[in-house]
Amino acid sequence: MPVVKKVHHVALVVADLEAALTFWRDALGIQVAERREVPAEAAEIAFLPLGESELELVRPTAQDTGLARFLQKRGEGMHHLCLEVDDLDGMLQQLRQRGVELINETPRSGADGKRYAFIHPRSAGGVLVELYEVP
Repeated sequence: MPVVKKVHHVALVVADLEAALTFWRDALGIQVAERREVPAEAAEIAFLPLGESELELVRPTAQDTGLARFLQKRGEGMHHLCLEVDDLDGMLQQLRQRGVELINETPRSGADGKRYAFIHPRSAGGVLVELYEVP
């Protein structure tokens, strides 16, 4: 049976990455481990580690994406909660069997080798949930 291992990250959508960093980095003192463009997701991301988890500040880089529409509709704030699982395929199968609505029926792969899929907020109490399987 697949297992949720931990909260991998909490993603916050922002309109201006530098402005957001003045709070998270400068005011709170959380150091930025990495910043990168993710063309496949049309986003710029800053990664801020917190213990075994991290905050991800995510800025859309194109206006015709789900992330940009989310920002326009809801404004800045929490975008999604990411849970690390030990068996992504097994977890997706388990969720389908329980009638959970998935955004990604099959896992996607990131450039860093992580496999991921999203659960629709309608099935998770209004929260967009991402599942990660770390190689």
